Amino acid sequence: MRLLLSSLFMKSPFENLQKHADKVKECAHLFKEAAVCHIGEECKKFDLLTEQVARLESEADYIKRNIRNHLPRGILMPVDKFQFFQYLREQDKVLDEVEDAMFWLSFRPRGIPDEIAADLNHLVDAVIPPIEKLSDLVALATEYFRTKSEAQREKIKSLIRDIRQYEREADHLERELKFKIFATIKDALVVFHMIRLVEIVGEIADHAQNASDRMRAMIAR
Repeated sequence: MRLLLSSLFMKSPFENLQKHADKVKECAHLFKEAAVCHIGEECKKFDLLTEQVARLESEADYIKRNIRNHLPRGILMPVDKFQFFQYLREQDKVLDEVEDAMFWLSFRPRGIPDEIAADLNHLVDAVIPPIEKLSDLVALATEYFRTKSEAQREKIKSLIRDIRQYEREADHLERELKFKIFATIKDALVVFHMIRLVEIVGEIADHAQNASDRMRAMIAR
């Protein structure tokens, strides 16, 4: 297949990747607000925040499809396309898990059991930083692939280490909260619901770390 020379020098797909990462960051802020207002008591804003998260997820999905559908086979890229798409997939999974967590929160319109409300709040707090850092990670990577600066590469590696540490902290809180749920809640249906909710919230940080691992592969030499 003949390729137009112009297709080799199209706008960098990292520009849209940054837009996608910014949507993820915005969604993290809404998730935090929704969780805080919902945990412990009924929240009148929860449905509105859920709609806003769904809107952001839809906008991010449009950006994701735009990246996938408008990337010519012959475009010159500083990274392997497969690795690039793996990164995009994991970054998008963060949004999917946030939306799923909102869905599971909605199953309890009167809030979270008092015994674990504070602990769930701590877990939500723990998964927000790694989501927010993805936007910074893409910005640093975009600059690195433009300049090939070793100092920029070291900044990326440092940020990736931070994201891994955030994920480890969230994973620890998730395990501790599961033990507490089994120890303090007697209703089997509530136990099932809370365990699944906690797992989904934890998976938000998991996918943020997975994305950072894909970025580490892209900057590897």
